[in-house]
Amino acid sequence: MKSQASDISRRQFLGTAAVGVASATIVPRKVLGRGETPPSEEFGGALIGCGGRGRGTFNSMGDGIRLLAECDVRFVDRADNKKIYTDYRRVLERKDIDVVAIATPPGWHALMSVAAMAAGKDVMCEKPMTRFISEGRAVAEAEKRYGRIFQICTFGRFGGNQRLRKIFESGLLDKCDTVRILRGGVKVKQWSGRVVFDVRAVPDNLDWEMYCGPAPLRPYHPHRFGGTHRGYWDYEGGGLADMANHHLDRPAYEYGRDLTAPVEIIPHAPVAHPEACGMWGWCELKYADGFTLVLDSGEWGPAYDRLQEKNTSERDLLNMLSEQDRQKLDEMPDPEPLVRFAEAIRTRKQAGGNAEVTQRVATIYHLANVAFRCNRPLKFDPVTERIVGDDEADRLVNQPMRAPWVL
Repeated sequence: MKSQASDISRRQFLGTAAVGVASATIVPRKVLGRGETPPSEEFGGALIGCGGRGRGTFNSMGDGIRLLAECDVRFVDRADNKKIYTDYRRVLERKDIDVVAIATPPGWHALMSVAAMAAGKDVMCEKPMTRFISEGRAVAEAEKRYGRIFQICTFGRFGGNQRLRKIFESGLLDKCDTVRILRGGVKVKQWSGRVVFDVRAVPDNLDWEMYCGPAPLRPYHPHRFGGTHRGYWDYEGGGLADMANHHLDRPAYEYGRDLTAPVEIIPHAPVAHPEACGMWGWCELKYADGFTLVLDSGEWGPAYDRLQEKNTSERDLLNMLSEQDRQKLDEMPDPEPLVRFAEAIRTRKQAGGNAEVTQRVATIYHLANVAFRCNRPLKFDPVTERIVGDDEADRLVNQPMRAPWVL
């Protein structure tokens, strides 16, 4: 049984997010021996979404987190009790839960992340962070408002080139003609939805209405559930939404693409189905500074050949600067080291893959998907985070939720 003193120490430490002072006394690991986590360093954790990536997401939070509760819409036949739940809101009511791992389909990520942070919990969330752009802004604002720690469950940026990052953060490179092309690895065909299927009976152990949540309440079919949920706009965004955060996290960090968003988007894809995610070829995304990012699926149509990759190396970018600007760059401080989740929840320093930067990364592939669905070029305002001059496309930036769910 955990002592009262241990609980107070842990609570005081968590409270430093609001007051900026850490008053807890931490017991050194070596005092306990065998590398065990002392009670004053242990956090109570919960996992929401226990299929597929669930345990992997929870374990990604690091050591010293004890699993106290699990929540999944498939647990109807054995919930609710002190350990197993079907409704995440009951989990967030618990005062002994400090951190939450969210591994549900993405249609739930924003609602759960915001609710968890409002309840005083820190969050590790599976990718993609959200289903559409305005949801991501809500998560980023909640992160700031409640002073919580948020980390997306991809970690490519932690190995990123900090010198490249410094060049773009410096503001010295106003214009550039860099072209970065990312090819393949996005499972477009694998995570395409079905356009015709029969209606099946909902399994007895599944709360189908809670599974759909803020999405339209469609008839049940197994292909809309489990890993294949990725093939439907209701729940995710195909292979692009599933995989792009892995491929974009590091280059977005290195090239400063998590500081802003594209302004012009040119898609190449067949006409999209209104419900089922499908095939696409490529998408060009151009930024105000001239930087162009290309996503090339390699799974539909001819190979992308409009632009060639260029000026992507540190040397290329340094050559774009004058000698005087290179000297200024050398005099500037290096980017702050990125903090991993386990350290962030103890020190209250912002996590490396926080909600604000992840919102910008997610905006890249969300914009590509909007362009594929509308099948035309788009213009985007990175400040307002709205599509310019195209009301139909803009409605996909801020999509309605099924009542009673609302951010």
